[in-house]
Amino acid sequence: MTTVEKNSIIEIERLELGQYGTNTYLLTCRKTGDCVVIDAPGEAEKILARLKGHHPRYILITHGHLDHVDGLGELKSSLNVPVAAHAADAPVVPLPLDRVLQDGDVVSFGALQLQVLHTPGHTPGSLCFLIGRFLIAGDTLFPGGPGHTRSPEDFRQIIEVITRKIFNLPDETLVYPGHGEATIVGKEKQAFRVFSARPHAPDLCGDVLWDM
Repeated sequence: MTTVEKNSIIEIERLELGQYGTNTYLLTCRKTGDCVVIDAPGEAEKILARLKGHHPRYILITHGHLDHVDGLGELKSSLNVPVAAHAADAPVVPLPLDRVLQDGDVVSFGALQLQVLHTPGHTPGSLCFLIGRFLIAGDTLFPGGPGHTRSPEDFRQIIEVITRKIFNLPDETLVYPGHGEATIVGKEKQAFRVFSARPHAPDLCGDVLWDM
């Protein structure tokens, strides 16, 4: 467990779990102790241990890939709080959704509010969650490039949502991805400018890096 942010308003903790090293984020309102869990990979018992003394209000799912939902059943059974994700990924989330999230929705817990951004491309229902200068990005954006895409159409879509919704955020916005370490919007935006100035094959997709 790593505390990546702690101030008088919010605490953000990251746990790297499961066989793929998936990041689970715990966001806690410092005023009330209310919190949300973002993504539920394996090793749910480690999440549950960290939640002792907190007041979980939601399990939020960035997208429905197995490495982000493998521990959802155990987590839901133990916490008995609503599970929320986008409708487009509902068919691959292993439990029925208690709340369907759409672009522009707000998730409230304690004195805090998360803004929901629908960012399809990696999956049809991929979501990011924004609070202040912190963005929990799932597998939409990583240090050095976008998330994996399965087709040129998906790649074009993920680039469109990254440039329109994420690169419009302040440059100092911290981006916490679904795997690995954080980055900042300004750094990724500058790297993308260089990437987009170079020619690329029209069928580009898969694991793409800005320095390709």
